Amino acid sequence: MHITCSHRTPASIPSTCSPPIKLLKNLLYQVMKLTIIATLIILVSCNANKEPGTSAKTDTLNLTPATTAEEQKQTSKDTLPPLKTYTNKRFKEVIVERMANDSFLIYGQAQIFEASFNWVLEDGHEELKKGFQTTDAGAPEWGKFEFIVHAQKKRVNSTILLILFESSPMDGSRQHELPIALY
Repeated sequence: MHITCSHRTPASIPSTCSPPIKLLKNLLYQVMKLTIIATLIILVSCNANKEPGTSAKTDTLNLTPATTAEEQKQTSKDTLPPLKTYTNKRFKEVIVERMANDSFLIYGQAQIFEASFNWVLEDGHEELKKGFQTTDAGAPEWGKFEFIVHAQKKRVNSTILLILFESSPMDGSRQHELPIALY
């Protein structure tokens, strides 16, 4: 039994066919038609931002003139991260600068009785070095100080701490400790 299809179909599809096959062929025709329309829309929208008569832009490489060593040094100074400052009740604006592999410059201000404070280097297990420094003014003034410490690790995985402190005039105990991790 054949059913005659009355709706419009492409010339390649016969007008008389069974209903399921006819529906599939018609669906395939509609999908192909939508695919072509979608492709055209995409192509048109890709070129929509271009002005007529212009070609695609190419990337350019801008070369700057070579800089001198002095300019590079100044640039590197300008781009260095700010140094960390350490502060507590008796020490302020303490800064540590690494000078060499195991040498550190320590400077800042301290408000210390008789302008003298102590320091110790520790690695978490033992004291490696200890010493004292003086400031250029005693308490109640804030005196400036600056000194260099050489700190070598005995253990590879240890962390060297520099601890600045004031010794108690009564019993010599540590007061107002300021711990600073060197490396």
